[in-house]
Amino acid sequence: MELPKSQKELLENLETLINQTYIIEKEFKELKNILEGVIEFLPQALWVIDENNEIIFQNSKTKDFNVIPNNGEIQIKDKYYLVQSSNIKNKKIISATDITEQKRNERLIAMGQMATHLAHEIRNPIGSINIYLSLLNKKCNQNEIINEMKSSLFRVERIIKSTLLFSKGVKIKSLIFPIEKLFNEVDKIIKFYPHTKEIKIIYPTTNEKMKSDFDLLLLVFQNLIINAIDAIEEDDKEHGIIQIDYTQEDNYHIFKVIDNGKEFEDKSIIFEPFKSTKTKGHGLGLALSKEIIKKHNGILELCKTKKGFLIKIPKK
Repeated sequence: MELPKSQKELLENLETLINQTYIIEKEFKELKNILEGVIEFLPQALWVIDENNEIIFQNSKTKDFNVIPNNGEIQIKDKYYLVQSSNIKNKKIISATDITEQKRNERLIAMGQMATHLAHEIRNPIGSINIYLSLLNKKCNQNEIINEMKSSLFRVERIIKSTLLFSKGVKIKSLIFPIEKLFNEVDKIIKFYPHTKEIKIIYPTTNEKMKSDFDLLLLVFQNLIINAIDAIEEDDKEHGIIQIDYTQEDNYHIFKVIDNGKEFEDKSIIFEPFKSTKTKGHGLGLALSKEIIKKHNGILELCKTKKGFLIKIPKK
């Protein structure tokens, strides 16, 4: 029996409505998946809470939190978070943004300002003491004691110079010089650095020249060699060897500073300012060295095969 036309049209409309509902449901699920993907992609930990205070959604970054945090700055283990909340209709959205790097930078700025002030205050009396020691050296025969005092002053002057350079910023003044001259000068300075073990330092022999900032590279190699000396001093070996190699590759000067001292305890903080795992050191030498090489458009990193550092400086 054939249905009346009106019923037939009603069934057709109902079928169309059902099909449209399926399409809308499918689009809704796709939109929901996209929205969840976007929320998951956000750098913040995020919770969505309904009017009954029940969590209806949270991304994977919330796993670091045992409870939903309150507004404000909070610390969890070694990380800092800024917690904020807002209401959309009857839903509450809470986000926790990782501000650890921001807090670290704030501390570094404060430490840098304090260190700069102290460095300026110490610099003048250290200069005066050096002058008086030189005069005293001419008038008495206690050279060994005076040299020991000069050695201690050298360490203080190195810390002051590194601190002021780090706080004021590195500026490159390039000139052409023989590489051999650079290491001759390094050797003269390193002799003032005190150590108890017998340490052999092997410098590269080359007639090559390079165009860079002589004084800043002098400080870089001084820092790397002193770092190696400290590592040898802390190791169980009775004798130490530090070898500086030089090669060329494409358009780069390549240097390697290798030593047989104690291995790095924590490689992740080696170039972090004001952090040091050594018993000696102020935590600025390697951070400043990396910044100097970076200003030369070069690279300073750990060697992959041996214990030491690799430096690449462009020739141009």
